[in-house]
Amino acid sequence: MFFASVPMLDSCFVAPRRKSKHIGTMLAAERPDDASLLLASWRAGDLAARDRLFALFYPELRRAAAAMVRREPGLSMSSGDLIHEAVARLIGLNRIEWQDRAHFMALAATMMRRALLDHVRSRRRLKREHEKVELTTGIAGEADIELEALNDALDTLAAIDPERASIVEMRYFGGMEIADIAGVLGLSESTVKRRWTAARLWLAEALTR
Repeated sequence: MFFASVPMLDSCFVAPRRKSKHIGTMLAAERPDDASLLLASWRAGDLAARDRLFALFYPELRRAAAAMVRREPGLSMSSGDLIHEAVARLIGLNRIEWQDRAHFMALAATMMRRALLDHVRSRRRLKREHEKVELTTGIAGEADIELEALNDALDTLAAIDPERASIVEMRYFGGMEIADIAGVLGLSESTVKRRWTAARLWLAEALTR
């Protein structure tokens, strides 16, 4: 099982190192429009729909996780580990009113951020030393950002402007495009772009203090 250590996940697909014909056929059979139906079915208690949903979204989750952290000495969490932790946390949100793919990826971004931070802090407690871990955003023109400094800055921004903090989280941790974020927040793309630009400027200043 893909998430065999997660007791709530009874039967999920195995994420292959190589793309098998079976998995490739299964993913090809699912259309992006199926996401909303699968989310609704999962909400209604259909575990098979949940497993198909993770198969459908796995490539996006993998891209987001792989782009998130630059491998550094001492960091033992792989992109697969990060996806596992994020999915385990998403499964725990069984009361969430899932809406669509963008909503799912927005929540996945939050779960990845929390999982990564928990991992970094846990390792530091064990080693009793500070290990800097940098986030690689995958966004053109963006430099790597020290993870915990970014987290602290985001927490501060969330207290001032939760919406702008959410935009940053979805962009940096979920690898989401402006159009998808606009869909999640119910805003126009131009509005999201303006708020994203303002948030980046605020963060740039906050991270240099």
